[in-house]
Order: sequence, then C-alpha cells, then structure tokens
Amino acid sequence: MTGWSTQSSGRGVGGETSPEPSELLKLFSGEVINSFTRTVVCYAGGRENHPRLLSTAVSPMAQPTESPRPLTSATIVQTTEDQKIHVSLGDRSYSIVVCSNKWAEVVSRIFAALPDLTHALVIGDAAITDLWSAPIVVQLRQSIRCDLFEVASGESSKSIESIGEIWEWMHACGTDRKSVVIAVGGGVIGDLAGFAAASYARGIRLVQLPTTLLAQVDSSVGGKTGINLASGKNMVGAFWQPSLVVIDTETLSTLPQRTYVSGLAEVIKYGVIEDEAFFVWLEMNADSLVSRDPAAVRYSIAKSCKIKAEVVANDERETSGRRAILNYGHTFAHAIEATAGYGVFLHGEAVSIGMQMAASLGCDLGLVDRAFIQRQRRLIERCSLPVSWSGADPVSMIAAMRTDKKVAHASLRFVLPDKIGHVELIACNDSDAIANAIKSCT
Repeated sequence: MTGWSTQSSGRGVGGETSPEPSELLKLFSGEVINSFTRTVVCYAGGRENHPRLLSTAVSPMAQPTESPRPLTSATIVQTTEDQKIHVSLGDRSYSIVVCSNKWAEVVSRIFAALPDLTHALVIGDAAITDLWSAPIVVQLRQSIRCDLFEVASGESSKSIESIGEIWEWMHACGTDRKSVVIAVGGGVIGDLAGFAAASYARGIRLVQLPTTLLAQVDSSVGGKTGINLASGKNMVGAFWQPSLVVIDTETLSTLPQRTYVSGLAEVIKYGVIEDEAFFVWLEMNADSLVSRDPAAVRYSIAKSCKIKAEVVANDERETSGRRAILNYGHTFAHAIEATAGYGVFLHGEAVSIGMQMAASLGCDLGLVDRAFIQRQRRLIERCSLPVSWSGADPVSMIAAMRTDKKVAHASLRFVLPDKIGHVELIACNDSDAIANAIKSCT
C-alpha cells in the first residue's frame, strides 16, 4: 500500500479553510498523499433520488490510516537545484530529472541511464529544432549513430498519416530493438514519438525530453502514448513507459506566454485531486508561476510529477480506477476540443474550463458547495487561464462525450471533487445535470 488518506483541518465540503502549518509541512514533505476515490452513480430525477454511494473504495488503498508511512513508489531526491523523482514500476522503473539551464548535460544523462545506447532516433517538433533538438543530435553524433525526424507543430500531427511516415522512416534508418527513440517537444511529440517507440518492432526504448510545461507535468510521465482518429482524441495508442525523463525549465523560456500558462491548468489539477497543501502553495505562489520564477516552476513541476508518479505506480494501466483521478476536468475538456475544433483552445485552456464545469456538476450533485467553485475559479484566473466558453453547446458536447474512451457500460464517467485535495469517480446518466454544468461556464 503506497497511498494514504488524511483528515485536513479545513471545514466544510468546499475545504475553504487552509490546513494548519504542521499539516502543510507534513504534506509538503511527501509523507502523505490523499488517495481515496469511490464510485458514485447519479440518475435523473433530482438530487434526493441519487443513490450516491454505491461502492466504497475502487481499490484497497482507499482506506484511511492513523499512522501515515513514507511513500516508496515515487520519491523526490534533492541534489543542489536539481530534483529527481524515481518512478517505481519493477523492471520498468525510471527517473524523472527536473533541472534548470542544463540542456548541455542532457546527452550525458541519457548515456548514464542507457549505457548500451548505439543508435538514437530523435523525433522533434520542427518549430524548435534549432533551439533544442539540434544540440542533442550534434552531441549524440559525436559518439553514436543518430537520426532526426521533424514533426510539424500542432494536434493535427497526431494522426495515422504521421505515425505511418515515422514507421517508414524508422525502417529506412535501420532501426532495431536496441535503438532508442528520443522525443523532443510538447505533448503532441511525446504522444506520437512514444507510440512509435511502443509499436515499432513490438517496442523499443524511449526517452522523453518535454519542452512545454503541459508535457513536463503531464504527458511525458506515466506511459500513455497515442494518436487521434478523425472521430476521437487518443483513440489509438499504448501504455509504454520511458526509460528516462529529463525536464529542463530552460526550455520554457522560449514558449509564448499563452502556451506556457496553458500547462498551469494541469498543475492546478494535481492540487485539486490529491494534495490540499499543494493547492494552498499554488494560491500563495500563483504570481511567481505566471512570471516563470525558476524556483517556483521547478518545485511545481517536481511536485506535479511526484503526484502523478504515485498514481501511475498504483494503477499503471487504469485497471483499478485509481488512475482515473488524473482525468479531472478532461471529460469536459475533450468535448470542448472536439466541438470547438482542435486548435481553437490549447489543451490546458480546455482543461481549465473543464475543471470549472466539473466543479459545477459536483456542486449540483451535492459533493461541494459554491465556495469550492469560487476558490478554484480564483486560482485558475490568477494563472491567466479561461474559466468559460461562450460557444459551448451542451447537446454537441454531450454527444462528443459519449464517444470518449472512458465511457463504461454506456455511462459517462466524471472525476468530481468533494473537497480540495480529494475527488470521486462518478458514472452519471443525468443529461440535464451535465448540460447545466456546461451552461454554467458559458
């Protein structure tokens, strides 16, 4: 058992009162992590008719304890200003390194993790080749064979056509099972290159070098890879863990502000779903994060990665329901992206709106109060992210949700909060309640 629940000192379902300083220190130390989720089903016909709690604990780790023990599956090791998170997954364990201004050391870190490396396949975003991919390629070519494939920026590259081109390129490069794919770019590159690594020759090793905040705190960690179909996002893919993740915050310096702050939505998500103390820290440090203060950014990335690593270590392939908490706001977000058209919203922007919709649905179902919605809204807005979309169409969005891969037995499933730092997995068939949640953010 690696996850532990705690009682916070906050009052009310909205958790509007901050924890005591002693609790903050305990939570920030990494000794305690909330992990309780439960499955709830709601029906049309009014709140009083909802048989809310149908099954307790989607996994045994859901039980609270009186004596929290240190976590072992993901730990943060402080080395000067670098932070190292070890993701414990048996023979597929790997490290996440968070550092600043050390891009010149990335290749040496790769060789240290993969000393038998003789052939590298660098797959990078074409827009950042000169900045980030080329230096890696130049260094690698000094000692081993290295090939470079440039991918056009944007969600449209996560396609059957793109992955086909990459497979053919890999074959032409003489790729074998000892070759290593190195992904350099944002979430699109990580997903696409990761799927190439997972599928070519039935799987070759992968290194993730994420260059956007969203990719650094989310898509590069956890092993999800894939591409889109015309009919749905991330519908084809595989779970394929990297051998190493190196995150250098220097890469964020070249991002447009809109792209950078988009990643803060995922950072906020971690505080809402799992760690009240981290949420409080975000409230206190939102301005520093928006202004890209190096120390604040490093801490937020390492903390986010640690939370995700813990969840993934406990439910790598989404079999127990534990990993589902990472989808907070995403059922709404994917429907926003699908109905608005990919590219209208950045993924993080859709997630920030989706989290507000999810909070509204949770309020309608009696899980949280209005104070929770307002508290979450304030933090999202302080991070320069949207909380509404005037063009949201409930009918179209609900239709899009029904094609989502997270639908189970014809029921839509949502991750909804019951307080800051804790969420529940809910199967909901109440179209009116879902529509009202969407309308609340228009």
